[in-house]
Amino acid sequence: MYRLTVNGIDHEVKDAWAGESLLYVLRERLGLPGTKGACEQGECGSCTVVMDGEAVCSCLVMAATAVDADITTVEGLSLDGEPTDVQQSFVEAGGVQCGFCTPGLIVAVHHLLDRNPNPDELAIKEAISGNICRCTGYGRIFAAVELARDQRRAMQAK
Repeated sequence: MYRLTVNGIDHEVKDAWAGESLLYVLRERLGLPGTKGACEQGECGSCTVVMDGEAVCSCLVMAATAVDADITTVEGLSLDGEPTDVQQSFVEAGGVQCGFCTPGLIVAVHHLLDRNPNPDELAIKEAISGNICRCTGYGRIFAAVELARDQRRAMQAK
């Protein structure tokens, strides 16, 4: 048994094998299905979470090694249950297609904009380079990131 801090809440993980991935524990043990599993090899980004301030592929992290870490999943981005500015931008720009890659992209974009409120095109591309989308061709995803960035700029200018 061990404890994980996920989205600001301490969770007790019982009956877990020490080698289970953080992705598996989040989804199957803690009931947080927003983080998606696709490749299980850290190549697609659908399982992206923020752990101690860094975006990581949760499929590559053994959950038992994350005991003292602060973990944020897509479910933890909104405190009031309403869509975040990034989530709303993805909807408005049409950056959501099948939705499978979307949670990982949303987490990666929040991570980017929280660290760099004014990313240029290259910074945006680099920030989401670990996230594979097979539906959109990325144009609408880039538009969604730029929309969220521009809306945050406008809010800061007020």
